[in-house]
Amino acid sequence: MVFPQEESLVYDVRLSSVGPGQVTGSDVFHYPDGLDLAMKLHYLKIVYFFESEAAQVLTAKKIKESSFYMFNHFFITCGRFRRSESGRPIIKCNDCGARFIEAKCKITLEEWLATMDWPSYKLLVSQQVIGPELSFSPPVYMQMTHFKCGGVSLGLSWAHVLGDPLSVSDFISTWGQAMDNLRLNKPINIPRSAPELNHPGPEKDPVCAKRVDPVGDHWIPPNNYKMDTFSFQLTNSQINYLQANIWGESVDQTPPFESLCAVIWRCVARVREGSEPKTITVCKTDPHNMGNDIISNNQIIKKVEFGSECSIVDTNLKVLASLLADQGIDERNEIEKAMGREQGVADYFVYGANLTFVDLEESNVNDLQLMGHKPRFVYYTLQGVGDEGAVLVMPCTNGSINNVVAGKLVTLILPEDQLVNLKIELKMNGLLPERDLE
Repeated sequence: MVFPQEESLVYDVRLSSVGPGQVTGSDVFHYPDGLDLAMKLHYLKIVYFFESEAAQVLTAKKIKESSFYMFNHFFITCGRFRRSESGRPIIKCNDCGARFIEAKCKITLEEWLATMDWPSYKLLVSQQVIGPELSFSPPVYMQMTHFKCGGVSLGLSWAHVLGDPLSVSDFISTWGQAMDNLRLNKPINIPRSAPELNHPGPEKDPVCAKRVDPVGDHWIPPNNYKMDTFSFQLTNSQINYLQANIWGESVDQTPPFESLCAVIWRCVARVREGSEPKTITVCKTDPHNMGNDIISNNQIIKKVEFGSECSIVDTNLKVLASLLADQGIDERNEIEKAMGREQGVADYFVYGANLTFVDLEESNVNDLQLMGHKPRFVYYTLQGVGDEGAVLVMPCTNGSINNVVAGKLVTLILPEDQLVNLKIELKMNGLLPERDLE
């Protein structure tokens, strides 16, 4: 089933703002660093689905009230962007707040999850980007959508310039704690001071970040192709079967993320015959930064280059999986240097500069509990992906779609014409059932 496009399923949309309960003060600024600014054209989108029992206590009043306490710790996210005299984007911490959206949906929660019409999930989370007027653009949007059955979804739109998936997870976890007792035992995020000016280095752009023509104050990367989104779920049994097919009885298996990405990498190479993606990007949580309470972009951004003269299509999956797990160069320093040379005013994007694989295993995005209620299903995607596309892999532990047991949720964001043929390749490799080809 596909949602009818001629009528909007989401209606009665109401807008308001929520911000910190305490006044931050005057002339407080947060200076995003080079890695933050390299991600400024990207947006993280998360939608939590709760059944009607949970919705009875998750009222708009309760959510707003808890947000006052939560934003005391995350007041940076309630600021607005300005430009310094050099043109570098900075955040004025003026407590303008996040935008809060309330809406209603014409169908039930069960009907929504049964359709699996992934592009329509954008109706449940704001698609606004920063700009074209920086001083009026909230970096964070929160949307509460009431389903016909009494169920509810909570959608979060997070400007990636604020921080990486682990920062979002910390934000969401704090929100859940505030919903429970309104008292938070955690440090307040401290604004970052102005960076020191870097000495010019070699004029060499990083491989994992692509420079684009200036976008001005409208922060979204240009696309040459129409991008489409598709998600599918794998059970743990399917993942174990995939691992066994690749590695046999070997005890030296790579983790499921790398094995799964190896299959998808080869499938994409087959679809892009004649232009195989021989350089890819892998984004993962940096284990050394877990537990850091300061929001920022600290995830590993690793380039992986297929140096063989052989075709990726003809390469053993063991080789590709091992390459993903054991090879590659972290380019965070190179990205930081590139932004430093430009004094933070150049425009780059990371997701989709190369075919990008994003590991959300350690992001803890499924850990949200609101007043004792776990979500039925969690959906995670990206806005602002470049033409090479991105693949997101996250755990499904708290809930499922169509009563499928726990495993992984894989989201593909690729050019529309490639996605059609990629589904066929995924089916041939045992990752998709027949119904997902419709």
